[in-house]
Amino acid sequence: MNLQEKNTVENILIQDINGIGLYLKREDLLHPQVSGNKFRKLKYNLAFAKKTNKQTLLTYGGAFSNHIAATAAAASLQGLRSIGIIRGDELAKKINTVLEENTTLQTAYENGMKLIFVNRGQYRKKDNIPFTEFLKHDSFAKKDFRVDPSDVYIIPEGGTNALAVRGCEEILQEGDTGFDYICCPVGTGGTISGIINASAHKQKILGFPALKGDFLTAEIKKYARKDNWQLITDYTFGGYGKINTQLVDFINTFKKEHKIALDPVYTSKMLYGICDMVNNGYFRAGANILAIHTGGLQGIAGFNSLLSKKGLQTIDT
Repeated sequence: MNLQEKNTVENILIQDINGIGLYLKREDLLHPQVSGNKFRKLKYNLAFAKKTNKQTLLTYGGAFSNHIAATAAAASLQGLRSIGIIRGDELAKKINTVLEENTTLQTAYENGMKLIFVNRGQYRKKDNIPFTEFLKHDSFAKKDFRVDPSDVYIIPEGGTNALAVRGCEEILQEGDTGFDYICCPVGTGGTISGIINASAHKQKILGFPALKGDFLTAEIKKYARKDNWQLITDYTFGGYGKINTQLVDFINTFKKEHKIALDPVYTSKMLYGICDMVNNGYFRAGANILAIHTGGLQGIAGFNSLLSKKGLQTIDT
């Protein structure tokens, strides 16, 4: 089965404040299982894997990584096998409970991904450790299988490489040249790099990181061919995977008003930031803003489980 777009991506007008138009590109509708920027990042990587006769995809991620779930689903659709190196060896000790409560890993598991759990120290060194060392670890998978190292195609954590950037360059369409600002969430920098490359020089590209730290600038500069971009770092809500009542309220209000669900890691933080910046006069009157919805909605269930355990308000589904 080919990994092809299932829906037409639309730009929806979200609001018009003081003559500033905010539009949302519905990349989350690209594919029911491999949505948003994950579809874009995997598209050419999977094509290259098949072209070079690789039968097994191997990638890395945390327990709530959208990339892990998307890679497993995409591999299954393409008739490939997949391996996920997962941060947190303690998860393997309670795997049945984890799979019941964690939609991300459950989705990967149901799509046949071989899950290998490693401790955080090993995971931090993953770029310097041959992947064959990880394959020696105890693992949990729906279907265990032996791995021929020569058969493995490696996709980096978060999916960002040159082929991923190429895919993300297809996010912007011909009709998007009229927007003054293009805004997108930022994880590993691949999505914004593709958007920068495809943008018009007159456009300003604003990236909203979900993680703390200054490393993203260097990562983006590896792939971006223009300098019409800026990172807005005021809306991480404490970092990747962090969420609070204020953000949950925003997500729920946004869904009630616009009938559009937002993920709690990326798109919601970006849109919260944009709205706050509009209200504080960052954008000139009459500007048109295009924000990219990068998907990741499958992660909501896992966050709701954590919020419920803490007795906090959950995200409406």
